[in-house]
This record gives sequence, C-alpha cells and structure tokens, in this order.
Amino acid sequence: MGACGYWVAVVRSRVESPDSRRDHIRRELEGAGYPAPSPHTRRIFLISGSEDSRAVAAVRRLSCDPWLGEFRAGGVESEAGMGWVIDVLPHAGVTDAEGDSFAAALDRDGFPDLQVRTGRRYLLPVGVSDQDARRIASGLAHPVVERAVLTRAGEAPGSAMAAAFMPPAAPDGAVETVPLLGLTGQQLLDVSRARTLALPVEDLLAIQSHFGELGRDPTDAELETIAQTWSEHCAHRTFKATVDHREPGCAPVKIEGLLKTFIMTATDAVARPWVLSAFKDNAGVIAFDDDWEISFKVETHNHPSAIEPFGGANTGVGGVVRDVLGVSAEPIANTDVLCFGRPDLEPSDVLPGALHPAAVLEGVVAGIADYGNKMGIPTVNGATLFDDGYAGNPLVFCGTVGLAPRGRRPAQPRVGDLVVVVGGRVGRDGIHGATFSSEVLDSGATAELGSVVQIGDPLVEKRIADALPVARDLGLYTAITDCGAGGLSSAVGEMASVLGAQIELSGVPLKYPGLRPWEIWLSEAQERIVLAVPPDNRERLQEVFAAEGAEATVIGRFTGDGRLVVRYEEREVVNLAGTFLHDGMPTRTLASEWTPRGVSPGPAAEMGGLDRWLLRLLADPNVASKERIVRQFDHEVQGRTVGKPFVGPGDLGPADGAVIRPVPDSRRGIVIGCGIAPRMGEIDPRAMALLVVDEALRNVVALGADPEQIAILDNFCWGNPTLPDRLGGLVRACMGCHDAAIGYGVPFISGKDSLFNEYRTADGAIHAIPGTLLISAIGILPDVMASPAMYFRNAGNAVYLLGDPGAELSGSLYWRLRGALGDRAPDCDPAAARVLFGRLHAAIRAGLVAACHDPGDGGLAVALAEMAIAGNTGAVIDLSGAHSGASVDAILFNEAPSRFVVEVPRDRRNAFEVVMADSPFALLGEVTNGATITIADSGRIVLERSIGELKAAWQTPLCEEVGL
Repeated sequence: MGACGYWVAVVRSRVESPDSRRDHIRRELEGAGYPAPSPHTRRIFLISGSEDSRAVAAVRRLSCDPWLGEFRAGGVESEAGMGWVIDVLPHAGVTDAEGDSFAAALDRDGFPDLQVRTGRRYLLPVGVSDQDARRIASGLAHPVVERAVLTRAGEAPGSAMAAAFMPPAAPDGAVETVPLLGLTGQQLLDVSRARTLALPVEDLLAIQSHFGELGRDPTDAELETIAQTWSEHCAHRTFKATVDHREPGCAPVKIEGLLKTFIMTATDAVARPWVLSAFKDNAGVIAFDDDWEISFKVETHNHPSAIEPFGGANTGVGGVVRDVLGVSAEPIANTDVLCFGRPDLEPSDVLPGALHPAAVLEGVVAGIADYGNKMGIPTVNGATLFDDGYAGNPLVFCGTVGLAPRGRRPAQPRVGDLVVVVGGRVGRDGIHGATFSSEVLDSGATAELGSVVQIGDPLVEKRIADALPVARDLGLYTAITDCGAGGLSSAVGEMASVLGAQIELSGVPLKYPGLRPWEIWLSEAQERIVLAVPPDNRERLQEVFAAEGAEATVIGRFTGDGRLVVRYEEREVVNLAGTFLHDGMPTRTLASEWTPRGVSPGPAAEMGGLDRWLLRLLADPNVASKERIVRQFDHEVQGRTVGKPFVGPGDLGPADGAVIRPVPDSRRGIVIGCGIAPRMGEIDPRAMALLVVDEALRNVVALGADPEQIAILDNFCWGNPTLPDRLGGLVRACMGCHDAAIGYGVPFISGKDSLFNEYRTADGAIHAIPGTLLISAIGILPDVMASPAMYFRNAGNAVYLLGDPGAELSGSLYWRLRGALGDRAPDCDPAAARVLFGRLHAAIRAGLVAACHDPGDGGLAVALAEMAIAGNTGAVIDLSGAHSGASVDAILFNEAPSRFVVEVPRDRRNAFEVVMADSPFALLGEVTNGATITIADSGRIVLERSIGELKAAWQTPLCEEVGL
C-alpha cells in the first residue's frame, strides 16, 4: 500500500497502439538532440484501498490478458533502468469512465471498497535533463482535465498521484443567501461576474425587484437557477428579443422575435402535414410511414470544445443523443459538422491562450468517435471546414436521428406524478456550462473554467437508451426530458413550469460527497434524463432500468401549485414561482445594422494553367479527402446504413449524404445531408442562408430523396449579438432562412443558436468567428435500392450538367485561394430550383439516372474530378453547351446553387431529356474507359489530368500541401 492509501497496477502491452503523446515525446527528444528510441508506455491503474493478494489477483485478472501484456503491482520505484517516469492522470472529480467501470467490476468480484483511477505512463531514458523532462511532461497533460506527475525512476512520488482521487468529504448542506437588495447596477454586475451568471444589468434589476417584493434576498440556488433559465444558451434571448434593424436605403424595421418572425412563420406557411412536432420538443419529428416517426436534432458544443476538445465534443454527442431520447426515440444515426482553424497554422500564429487547431481537431474527432462508437450509433454524415476565423473558437455541430413508433411520445406530466432522475451520478463537472456558453470566450478560460467541461461516459447512456424503449412501450412514464444545460434545475424546471414540483436533493445519487445543494441542483453531469412517473409505475420502471444497469431515483413529485420548491434534508433551497422563472425575464431590445460589403476587387492575374488550379483545389483542406477523420467513426453499426460516407469501387468517393434504412422489413429510407458556406456569409448572410438551404436540399435530392418530403434544421453560430454589426448579419441570415423555406417549400422542424462565439485575448483584442449557418436536411427516400451513385460508372454513358451553369466567382474557393473574396454571392432562385429538384427526382424514380453528384466547394471541375476518382474511370467533357460567353475558369470553378452533375445510361438519354424539359440542362460529354479526365471548350482542350494525379492531390494529408 502506498503512503497515501493507494497502490499502482502497471500493464505493459506487447502490441504498440497509436499514441499521439508518445509521438510528441519522440519528437521532443529528437529535437533536443537525444538519441531517442521509441518511448516506453504503460497503462496504470491507481487503486485506493486494500493491496492484499486477493485484490491484486482480481486487478490482474481484469486489467491484463497475459497473452497481450505484462502485469505488475508496484509504484514508480519499480521502473528500473529508466531515467524519468511521467504519469498522466485525471484531475480529481473528472469523469474516468474506464476507472468507474473497473471499480464496478471489482465490486462484482467482491471488492466493493476499491476506487480506481486510470492513466498512462511514459518512461524517458537515462540522461534526459531535469529541464527537458519538465518541459516534456508539461506538454503531455491537458490542464483542464489532467495532470502530469513527473518522478525520477526509482523514487516514490509521494502524495502527488493521490490527487487523482477526490479527498474525503462530509455531506455539505450549506445554503447561502446572496445579498442583492439595495445594490447598485454596477454592484449587481460585479455579483454576476463573480458567480459566472452571465446576466446583463436589466435582468439583475428584474431579479432584485422580484425578491424585493418578496421581502428577502435569493439563495445561491435560486440565483443560479434563474441565471441558467434566463441564459442565452437556454432561453435564446436574442432570438426572442425585439430587434430594431437598419439597412442603408431602407426604412427601419422592428422585428418582434427572430425565431417567431422568420423561422416559425415560414414553417407554418409551408404547412406540411407530415411534420409531427416542430420547435416544441427536444427534437423535431416527422412521419416516416403510418407506423413510425423520425426525429432529428443538431446541437453545438463550441466553447467546451475550445477549452477541452475531447470532452467538449464527447459530451456534445452525448447531449444531442439525449435530445432524441427525450422524444422517446431510439438513436439510429449521428452526424457531425466541424469548423477549425487551418491545421497547418504556424505555432507562432496561434492565438495566445488558445490550443493549436491541429490539437483541437485531433481531440474533437477522438471525442466524437469515442462516444458514438461506444454507444453503437453509426456516424454517417457531416462536413469539416477550415478557416482562420475558427482558430480561437472552433464550431462543433453534433446531430442525432431517432426512430420511434408513431403516437408513443408522452410529453405531459400530471399532478401527483413522481420526478425520477435516471442515469449518471452528479459531480462538480459541468457547473455553469449554460452561462459559460452565453459569454465571449476569454484566453484565460482554459485555466479558470475547467469545471464547465465534462467527460462523458457513453456506456451509461447506452444503458439508458436500451431501457427506455421498454419503459416507453409499457407506458411507464407520462413525460420525459433530457438533463443537459443547467442540470436538474433546467430539466425539472421546464417539466414543472406549469404544474410546479417539490424536490428533495438529499436523495440525488452523487459521485462523491461534499457537494452543496446548489451544486447538486445545477451540475451538468452527463448521461441523465428526467421522467414523470405515476406512483403505481415506480417499482416496474426501476426494475426496467436496473435490468440494464441504470439507476432510476425518485427525487420529488409534481404538485399542481405552479411553484418550484427544492429542499435539502427538509431545508428549503429554492422556492420560485414558475411564472417568474419562465416568463419574468425582461424582453431585450437590441440594435441591428447591416451594411452591404463594399466593392471588392477580383483576384490578381491568373497564375498557372487550369489543371494546376484544379489540383490546388483538390488538395485544399476544405476539399481534400476527410478519410483520416471519417474512418475513426463507425458508420456500419446497427446495419441500417445503406449509403456510406465513402462510395465507389475503392470506397473513395465523398458521398453527398447518407442513406439509412430505418425499418428492416421496408425498403423505404431516409437521406441525411447538410449545407454550410461561411465564405458566402462574408458577402451577404441572407444570400448565404439561401445558398446553404439549397446545398442541403441538393445533397439529399441527389441521393433520391423526395423534394416534397424534406425537412430542415437551422443552427446559427454567431458572434456577440449585442454589437449591431454582428446582429445585423444574423438578422439577414434569418431573413434568408425564411425566404428559402417558403421558396423551396421545406419546413424547419428544429434548430439551435450558439452566440458569443468570439475569442478575446489578454490584450482585449476580439477575434469573432465568421457568421456561420448550418442547415441539416432529412428527406424520405421511397426506395433505398433506387438511390443513385455519386461516381462515374459505365463507359459510353452521357454526362449532363443540370441547372444554370453560373459564372459568379465571388465567394468561391477558387477566388479565396487567389486572395480575393468578391462582393456578389451567386444568385439563388428557389422557385426554379424546386421545379428542377422535382424533375430530377422523377428521373431517378424512373431509373434514368446512373449517378448524380452535387457540385460544392470548387465547383463543376471538382465535382467531375471527384466522380472520376470515386469511379476510377475517366471522362471526356466539352463545355461549349454550358455557357454563353463566360470565361472557362468561371464555368469550371464557380459555386452556383441548384446544379447537379448526372450520368445517364446511353440508351436512356432521350427519355431523360424529356423528363428534364422544364429545367435547364446541358450535355457535357461521356464517361470513358480511360484513366484521364479531359475538359475542352469548343473542341480546345483546357484541362487534362490523369485520375492518379487527381487522386494524389485529393488524398493530400490535412497538414501538408501538394507540391505544385
């Protein structure tokens, strides 16, 4: 037993697995001039409790397969022949899912008192200096969630490693009264800042006035409850605010709520009867057929991912999965859209206090893969963008699709129902997450606000997901919601907003003792849902969840008096009227102003031939293959994925979207796609909104989705909305969403806004992200077997361009690479596009389309190259029918909307042209058996490259540039 009550089990694997930290050590040693062999690594298990022979044998049995590794019980002093030992361990209180699972297994084996924390050990050779060892150790642990313990080999580390365990603590029922009455506005703001409430002075004065009428000050729990309920993150204050909007040459406009005026109004106008729930549940819901319904939700986890990429993205996935569980659905697919700074950014150019974009990328991707893969949910669709504007504030969009029987979505608690919390235990992780996400991100946040980031435990959520359908089908609960931002205060507060509830916090399961009541109430500890359960169903519900290893704990009941009353061991912690909590927040009035972008010069004179520009476009991180990212996600699990992320004979082609077959005995399917184009938003956010809706629709129509049965979701990520110029862009984007929904005839069914996406360095400089709108689309596919490919298939087949060929290069990646943006976004005509989409769908249903691909970043030339790469076959193209006077580079590289490249069987050309007669199309050429793509203009070859050259450029690693 160690001096501090713990002992260490060490496992050395006989098989070396990938480890970026080991690679970091190797580079550091080589850079310092050491003859650096591959650093030795170990898995370590810190065991708090008895070290008798039985316990050691049990730990050996659970931790080490003797064929694959070697086990040893002992401390650092046993690492003979090494110079230094670096142990990377989680901070006390940080979720350690592996350690918790290990402790649970030991409990089953008869050792209930053993606690376990897991980590990694790295050994440095003899001769490494003290200074170099300290430098290397400091780069191995993420300070928010981990610590690195550096010890000389052969010496005991003393108490340093024991800090991975929470110190012993007694239950703490302290309730603090927060003095507000009589404070000035500035003093109220000081309270807000000190407590991370993120409330403006108007809100603080309203709270002060309310408690003045009650004749008392609020408790800490009451003030925290109000702050999270009124936060931008939870209450969407900007989208509900009154906005005074101005634009040059136009009369001022007063907008009474962006959400109501633009998004919900458009959905009401479209009035699709198959929309079953929009903007009122945890996720949007549409009808799949007469027996089943599909739910879809996309969330963001931006600020947490900037601070701790793995944990931020990990819990982002967990949170959106819970949104789908919150409509009683089974999660059947995940999506992810990620925006980072450029991965090849020089270290000297990284914003002070921020992580390098490559490190953010690595952590975010690992976090997404960890959660989805362990839960057994396929990650089937997404996108990855790179732009310097995201260097300090990455965007992480996580989406989940669910399946449920129609009409089994209980959503209304009843008086007398029990309040039941199911799933994970509560710790200090995640406190202030909602309010933290409602402010600008400071460079010091990494060190100061680590508690707002959680590490998820997907296996706990998997247990909930497995038990929930059983409870649903047995009718054991009357309402459900997920427990996310704001923790119990939000989940219970929302469910009890009308009825009211009484809660007893002393029964809430905790990870460790010592939490104060307000911490229990506000903690955003992961993997929890809240149910309203009739008393007669209590025992059966607990049995259902216990069968899957999930705790279901009664913590209160719904009362019917409209008040939220929370106690801890009968001491009152919260006593708030639901009317004040949910309706008492002041309506904000915000100033908004948008100024059109001034005339922008085009790029410098063209450099090099068009074929070289095509290679540059293919090698750009925004176009190049994302295989290194996507292959970390399991997209096959559950056996429902028909259309995969990569397609073609060699599984190389980037699919436009994903095709899922939700119900095994039906060939009916769904198609999932997305649209995102922040570069266009720099020109005009309204045009951007139209373009990204168009892109999302193209992605799913290209795969066979019925354009009359597509629903969309909006996710706005913007800067500080209290600044008129930032809000002006957001208003324009909302206007575009409204016009697009009406014009294309598609309803919004869900959405989310994430504001204050700005990074403030220590010198006060603000770095705002480009205003970013993600549109996710989900459509019904009548027959999954009729979904077209995206790659060239058979020699002799005709290649068509559908839609207006376009010529506007402003906002295109081609111009961006040439150092220009432009001042006019490509025009979007939803009415014409809707006709085109309908004609194309008819052609697909008639079997007239062999392949279909949506030109996105890089335009027509990139689309043709991707189809050739994916099919490993060539094409001969002539542009003469696709333009009238525009330059060749404008035709090849513009990113106009509402276009498709289509391959048509040679014997179906006439029938195809008849179907498409109402829409513009041009015959481009034909597929060949060759290994070259040749593009001519009126017979003159303007671009010719081999498939091998195109593939080599497209497969350029994300952090390298193709040699041109």
